[in-house]
Amino acid sequence: MGIRKIDLDRCDGCGICIEACPMDVLRYDTGLRKAFIKYLADCQACLLCEMSCPVNAIYVSPDYERRIPVPIYY
Repeated sequence: MGIRKIDLDRCDGCGICIEACPMDVLRYDTGLRKAFIKYLADCQACLLCEMSCPVNAIYVSPDYERRIPVPIYY
């Protein structure tokens, strides 16, 4: 349950999804200039980030699944 993925090819780094998230799950990567999932376990699958994304780069799944977040390496 929660954010399935952020398509980095589509993400333009506008930050609207970060502002829309009530659970503070997303962060902005200043190096890539893109949004990324920081606190996956806190995601409540409210769909606000997906609905607010102007380029449709975020995919949220209401299906329950157990996932381990993968760190971003620079």
